[in-house]
Amino acid sequence: MATANDTGRLALETVTPLHWAGVVLAAITGALHLVLTVRIGLGGLGISFLVAGVGFFAGAAAVLADYRRRQFYLLGVPFTAGQIVLWYVLNDPSFSGITLGIVDKVVQVALIGVLAVLYTRE
Repeated sequence: MATANDTGRLALETVTPLHWAGVVLAAITGALHLVLTVRIGLGGLGISFLVAGVGFFAGAAAVLADYRRRQFYLLGVPFTAGQIVLWYVLNDPSFSGITLGIVDKVVQVALIGVLAVLYTRE
């Protein structure tokens, strides 16, 4: 089990391939949310995309820095699952014309799986 790093520096020697998978998935969904922020603007929905994007990158950075990883895994699951639920509620249930959203949700489901496995292993 890794020890918490309070220095704020990267602790790459403790990062496993599964950690990297989670970081990459978080970066993908974080980048998609930031792109949507730029497209929509900083109105009500745009701010929520900005917060989500920054949240995914902050979580990835915490994992890379080995800063309270278990807590970030545990917080990451409902944070990500909530995004999936909100996306479904706010979009057309027929899923027509929202391919990017579906890709993002597949990435997020994979991220939830990775976070759950990491939580149980550490």
